[in-house]
Amino acid sequence: MSSKEVKTALKNAREAIKNKEFKEALKHCKAVLKVEKSNYSAWVFIGVAASELEQPDQAQAAYKKAVELNPDQLLAWQGLANLYEKSDQQDFKAELPSVYQKLITLYESSDKVKYHEVTKKLVDIYQAEKNDLEVAHAWRRLIQVREAEGGVGKVDLLQLWREMTRLLKDSVETQDNETQQHLIEAFEKALNLTEDVPSEDHQKLLEDYIICLSKLPHEERRMKEVCENMLSLCPTSVFPLETLASHYLTAGVCGEDAVSCFTRLSELDPDSALAHMGMGIIALQDRKYDSAIQSLAQGLKKMRSSVAGWYSLSLAHLNMHRYSDSATSCNQGLSCVGSVDEKWKQKLLRLKLEALVRSGTEQNANEALDTLSQISDADNDPVLLALKGRAHLLRGQIDQALQVSCDLLESYPDSAEGLALRALAHSAKDDLQQAEDSLLKAVALNPDNGEYYFLLGQLYWDMGEETRTDRSKAHTHLLKAAKLDPRLGSVFRLLGHYYRQVGKDGVRARGCYKKAFELDATDAESGAAMVDLSMEQGDMDAALAVLESVTKRATPGSAKWAWMRRGLYHLKVGQNQQAIADLQAALRADPQDWVCWECLGEAYLNRHSFTAAMKAFTKAQELHPDSIYSLYQTAAIKQILGRFKEAASEYMQIIDREDYIPALKGLGECFLAMARGALEDYVDGRAIDLIQKAIEYLFRAVQHRPDLSCLWKLLGDACTTTSSVSPNRAKVLVPGALAGAEPQNQNHTLEQTHLLRLGERCYGRALKLMAETPSLWCDLGLNYYHQAKLVSSEQEQEAQALREKALQCVKKAVMLDSGNHTYWNALGVVAMAKGIENFALAQHSFIKSVKAEANNVVAWTNLGALYLKKGNIELSHEAFKIAQSLEPLYVNCWIGQALIAETVGSYDTMDLFRHTTELSTHTEGVKGYAYWVCSTLLDKTNRDSELYRYNILQMNAVSAAQVALSKYTERVQTDADAFVMLGYLNEHLQLHRQATHAYCRAVDLLRSTPHTEELSFVLRCYGRALCNTKQWEEAVRVYSLTPLEELHDLAGLALACFRAGRLQESISAYEKALAVASTEKEKANILTALALLQHRQGNMETAKTLLFKCSLLKEPVCESLLCLCALGLVHRDSTLASAALSELLKHASPTGGSVEERCLLTCTLLALQGNYTAVQREAAKAVHSNPGNPTLWALLSRLVPQFCPTKANGGAVAGSVACEASMTQGKRALLYSAVNQLASGRHSGEDSKRNALKTMQRAIMMCPDDPAGWAGLLAACHTENTACFLSGSTPNRQGLERALMTLVSEKVKGLDSEDRVLAQALEGWVLQQAITALRQSNQFDDAEALCSQVLSISPDHPAVFLLLRQVQCERLLLAEGGKNIPAAVLEQLSAAVMANPTSVSAWHWLAEVYRHQGLLVQASVAYRQSLQMSSQLGDYSGKMGGLLRLALLALTPCMAGVGGGEWRDLVVEATTEALKLGLSPQARLLQALLQFSIKMGARETRRQLERIVYAPNSCNPDTVTATARWYLLRHLHANNDLELMDTLMTRAKEIGDSRLMDFHRRLCPSE
Repeated sequence: MSSKEVKTALKNAREAIKNKEFKEALKHCKAVLKVEKSNYSAWVFIGVAASELEQPDQAQAAYKKAVELNPDQLLAWQGLANLYEKSDQQDFKAELPSVYQKLITLYESSDKVKYHEVTKKLVDIYQAEKNDLEVAHAWRRLIQVREAEGGVGKVDLLQLWREMTRLLKDSVETQDNETQQHLIEAFEKALNLTEDVPSEDHQKLLEDYIICLSKLPHEERRMKEVCENMLSLCPTSVFPLETLASHYLTAGVCGEDAVSCFTRLSELDPDSALAHMGMGIIALQDRKYDSAIQSLAQGLKKMRSSVAGWYSLSLAHLNMHRYSDSATSCNQGLSCVGSVDEKWKQKLLRLKLEALVRSGTEQNANEALDTLSQISDADNDPVLLALKGRAHLLRGQIDQALQVSCDLLESYPDSAEGLALRALAHSAKDDLQQAEDSLLKAVALNPDNGEYYFLLGQLYWDMGEETRTDRSKAHTHLLKAAKLDPRLGSVFRLLGHYYRQVGKDGVRARGCYKKAFELDATDAESGAAMVDLSMEQGDMDAALAVLESVTKRATPGSAKWAWMRRGLYHLKVGQNQQAIADLQAALRADPQDWVCWECLGEAYLNRHSFTAAMKAFTKAQELHPDSIYSLYQTAAIKQILGRFKEAASEYMQIIDREDYIPALKGLGECFLAMARGALEDYVDGRAIDLIQKAIEYLFRAVQHRPDLSCLWKLLGDACTTTSSVSPNRAKVLVPGALAGAEPQNQNHTLEQTHLLRLGERCYGRALKLMAETPSLWCDLGLNYYHQAKLVSSEQEQEAQALREKALQCVKKAVMLDSGNHTYWNALGVVAMAKGIENFALAQHSFIKSVKAEANNVVAWTNLGALYLKKGNIELSHEAFKIAQSLEPLYVNCWIGQALIAETVGSYDTMDLFRHTTELSTHTEGVKGYAYWVCSTLLDKTNRDSELYRYNILQMNAVSAAQVALSKYTERVQTDADAFVMLGYLNEHLQLHRQATHAYCRAVDLLRSTPHTEELSFVLRCYGRALCNTKQWEEAVRVYSLTPLEELHDLAGLALACFRAGRLQESISAYEKALAVASTEKEKANILTALALLQHRQGNMETAKTLLFKCSLLKEPVCESLLCLCALGLVHRDSTLASAALSELLKHASPTGGSVEERCLLTCTLLALQGNYTAVQREAAKAVHSNPGNPTLWALLSRLVPQFCPTKANGGAVAGSVACEASMTQGKRALLYSAVNQLASGRHSGEDSKRNALKTMQRAIMMCPDDPAGWAGLLAACHTENTACFLSGSTPNRQGLERALMTLVSEKVKGLDSEDRVLAQALEGWVLQQAITALRQSNQFDDAEALCSQVLSISPDHPAVFLLLRQVQCERLLLAEGGKNIPAAVLEQLSAAVMANPTSVSAWHWLAEVYRHQGLLVQASVAYRQSLQMSSQLGDYSGKMGGLLRLALLALTPCMAGVGGGEWRDLVVEATTEALKLGLSPQARLLQALLQFSIKMGARETRRQLERIVYAPNSCNPDTVTATARWYLLRHLHANNDLELMDTLMTRAKEIGDSRLMDFHRRLCPSE
């Protein structure tokens, strides 16, 4: 290839590159290189093309080849630079600076612009690599080139120098000296080139220059010069001063220059943190610690990271002995110390150690030892070792402290710190003499140390009274310590103690305490002492000012002493709310301070916050159980709140410790208050007991303090309070010394009169102590008033004298205090008294009382009573009305209105009296209400009136009046009328015993009076009450005391004689009554009673004649017809009973209890007639007519299991309804419901919640004394066990028979004699049930033993003997394996049954024995005998059971195909009779089976079986239906009726009859 072709190829390559055809360019270049391997352009083009094709290595090789060929050519170097700039390869980046340097060299002479650009790129690389020296060189070279160019302006050069400072200033600390000099030169050049001086740019340049110089310690002089220069140019600029201040702070320089700097900075910027820091450090050096702390704290607010500042602040606090603040500042400084500031860290740790040790707490001592472990070379520093020993002392480690001191003195014998440590250790061990010696040596070694003098002075103070009072010791050394260290507050505190206790100089002591508190605001002891002295000296303002300042800056939970003292001050001046707030703040600081709790309780008490006060005193008592005051105040508050019983209990705790007079007084007041409360409730016996206790404890108080008038007054009150009680109850045991009786060391019983006289004497003693006390005169007057009321009418002169005394005493009270409404009211009451009756004075007194107190309900009521007594109804009504408006709950004014209503004959009288009893119990109100209630009850004509229903029934008047009258008679025991009314009301409430007692009391009261008619009436009532309580003989005696002229007396006597068994006397009395009777009804009733008596004597015909005679009267009574019907039923004369019942039903509709009686008689008659189905229907009919009558529901539930057991589920529901409707009926109805569940077979396996056992248990819980309930429980347990046997599970209620039998026997003993027959029957049934249960569980030995046990007690007991034979027979059958029983044994069994001819079950059992032996004829005879007995006894269940058993017996040979026509006829006969008795699914099943046995495939057979199986809403037992399905399947299979078989099996699946489905699979295995 020629040179021309080479040029053409290179040209083509250039064109290809231009057209971005880089591969084509490579071809051209390679073609050139084949000819000219050293062709520069070809290699350059290859580099360009390879670079674009992303082949950097090939491009680098090509460029380098070109550079080798011609190193001074730019093109290859530029390509190489572009390649390196675009690439991310590290080797390329590493070579890039050298390429730039070559380019700079080539551009220097050729292209200045390119030169500048490449230089900047090179500087950027050096700066990224932090190669500051190369940056300086490159930029310095650039500036030199620009300067050499000529014509370059100052502005451009200034920009270049400033750019150089920008590039280098950020890393000045890490630069070498040459680089730093280049930077300084750049700043100097830039400053020289700056023309606009001063300007913002110039100021910014100076600031940057100063910052750089401040980072160079060796340029301190230059920095100061530049700062001064800047200050001369910019006098208001704070930057140079801040820089200098920061420098001085860091360097710790505090010379004149530093002071000048800080001062000027402070002047320019008062908020400058640096200025404050500097001034603080200077103040610290000058020992102006307060100023230092203030300045440093202000500076550190903005300079939180200044280690030097925190150190200085900590040091200032330490010198001020504020050790906690010092330690806190050290911690702040340590948090700011970096890892390189080890020197500052050690200084702070040493300072922190000293602060912690000197703080004097064990917690800080632990932290101090931890701090010590962080200090390097601590074991070689005597100061640190001494601090270590002190830390051990604070932790109580005295031996370790002594060891440290010994080691320290051994290494440093002249160490004052070691001697001081040893002295402290000896002092801790109470070795004060050695401590003194050590401290004296320490003082000698270091006489300028104030702490050692303080420790020595403190030691002398602690050594005892001698050294305290020796001025040369404690006082002198403390003064020396104060002089050497005037900032040590504890020195001044001890000096204050000295002046206060020894020098008795309160002024100096107060000054010392003040100084101590000023030095250490946390010194509570000094502050408290200063405040106390200020208060003692009368300077309350100064004391309050101190307390205000302390509490204002106190944090929550601190400054307890200040809060408490301020609280006590506020408490003293009556500012209770503020006192409470202060004392609460004090308790936040120390919740365990019992004194503070007591003070808080006082504040609450003064504010009348009684509950809060009680809690506070209770807390104080918990913290300090020995505090009598807290316990007393708690009791006193409870007394104020009316919780007298609790208060008395706590007063008793106090007096158990000592005879504390306030507690004795409070205890007496509590008992007296409880007595008054008991009197208000009319509990007089308890009131007397409480009064006796009050007198006892008040007298104990008087014995200690007879000079206290209040105690004598309380004794007088206690004695006078007995005036409200009945005289025969007011008997109190009084100490002999108080009563003036011998012997004085014993108690004597005083009656009411003597108690009132004792009260008089007590009031007299009180008046001797306080003669001008009006309340005492009033109380004494009322005492005389009550004494006068007790004086009998024979001693009227004495009574009159007492009344005059009462009047004069109350007048004296009024004279002493005429503005007291109570005294005026008392004067009016005394003036109205019988014997004085000065009504004008009374009216005047009441009016004066009302004027003295307008809201005076008592005075208005008394005024109304006065007007009522004088007959002025209108004025009386107005007065009472005003009283009612003032206090609607005041009972006396309502009684007054009721008396007015009674006077005018208002219908509201009874309602008003009732309202008085609702408000409270009052004798007048109670008696008035009782009178109206009794009057209303005696009026038989108003029973259906609305007034009667409201006043008596709706308002529950009888109970309310009885309760109120019981209280009345407890208080007033001489009112015969009240006792008569009480007896009458008790009779209405069926409280017969209480009625008897009331009538007896009335009889006793009337016997000594001339009121014979009233006595006769009461005797009649008393006799009636005795009859009600079954005291027949006493009733006969009482009735005999009456005149026996009235019908009621004779009838009552006749009834009492009848009940007492005196039948002939009863007949005689009734005959006399018949002669006295005036009406046909009375005669009919008497004749009925005579008929009953004749029947009791066995004169049946005479009884019938008398009853028929009753029915012939014009006004026959239903009772005679009832008796006639009952007579017929008892003697099984259905004709007579039916006729009497028909006549009875013709009378008016029955009401009340007659409904149940008629229903019961009707049902009994139907049962007697054998119409058992109608029995249940009749009861159901009665319930339907009277659905709200629970007795009828209970009767229905009782009759269903006996006469219609197939409806037992309904009977159970009826029992539940009766139980819900009436609690009285519910006790028995629940038992009936359980019996119905037993009859329906409802056990727990069928229903776990509603079953016979659960219901029977509920019945027993409601009536545990009912023996029938326990008998039913035995039957329920037997049912449960039977169900378990049938289901194959284990019975879990076995072994209860004997226990339940014992319970029934015990309960039967509590029944009345009238129920003995039923009780014996129940016991026999329980025995039979128990033996049946034992037989079922094969416990024949136990059953036989039980029978033998009963026979041993009652040998003539055929029923038990029969049970024994039954047990023996069953055992024999089991032993013989079911073989035939010998004929002799059968004869014995038959004889045992014959001995119990009325036992239907016995005949059934005998028939079963015969059947088992194959004697079917004898079995049928036995069954017929049972049917005969059932008919005679009217036993529906026995008759039904006998018929079904007989039918089953006859069906057995028929099913076996061996029976003749007589057996089939017997089945038909028995089942037909059973169906006549009632619905019997069993009878229908037996008929169907008979038809099955006669002709299995007949249509009639299917019809009868389907009627049982598919009965709609069937009530058939499951066993009956299942048996019918079994035989129906056999019938259908025999007839091959597949369709009906499928229907039957579908029904069996629905019901779950698995037995039938299994049978079907056996019959039809192919299916």
